[in-house]
Amino acid sequence: MTLIYKPKGRAGEYAALACNVYSGCDHGCVYCYAPSVTFKERRDFVISKQRTNFVQQLNLEAKNWTDPKEQVLLCFTCDPYQHLDQKLELTRQAILTLKAHGFPFCVLTKGGSRALRDIDLYGPRDAFATTLTFLDDERSLLWEPQAALPTDRISTIHTFYSKGITTWVSLEPVLDPEASLEIIRQTHTFVDLYKVGRLNYHPLAQTINWYQFAHDAVSLLDSLGKKMYVKKDLAVYLSKTAA
Repeated sequence: MTLIYKPKGRAGEYAALACNVYSGCDHGCVYCYAPSVTFKERRDFVISKQRTNFVQQLNLEAKNWTDPKEQVLLCFTCDPYQHLDQKLELTRQAILTLKAHGFPFCVLTKGGSRALRDIDLYGPRDAFATTLTFLDDERSLLWEPQAALPTDRISTIHTFYSKGITTWVSLEPVLDPEASLEIIRQTHTFVDLYKVGRLNYHPLAQTINWYQFAHDAVSLLDSLGKKMYVKKDLAVYLSKTAA
């Protein structure tokens, strides 16, 4: 498998290119789709591992890429700043390798302040993003037990923004529509872009009024003058009639 790849499906809506630094993720998020797409049992997936010859192979691939214009997103099937990275620091090596070969990059993480270690590597073509589902610690710990707490993630993205780095928030999955709307209200002054998508692969998704949420989210973001990308599986509700 190549390390730099073109995502397909829902992931392809977020980035033209991506790279997964680790195999597995120790954050243990209840809603995570990655175990199924990597054909692993959840109990095995949360025992994350270093990928074999990762830095060497990434260097070869990046060197042979003909036109490195698109951002490479780190990561889809793992978190680049999961706890294992505190020991191995492979994410920093990945960023340095991409930069050495002219690639812009984007980090998407729930690692919070663990990402601050590499803030010095960002340039005008790069971006920092975080996933936010709740504002309160209690519910976050239930759904994202080993990820950084919401206050830490929000403080971290504020720090990146204050350094002139492009920021965006992934409001996907939406677990509580009102919580997601409140996240927008509390973060819009230091977030450049919101990417909004629904919850999938979980029974809770059937209990949420996606029509109402889609319209409420777009209306709120419009009123605040914020850039947004509404993912296709949520955008379909914008053209539907209320039930």
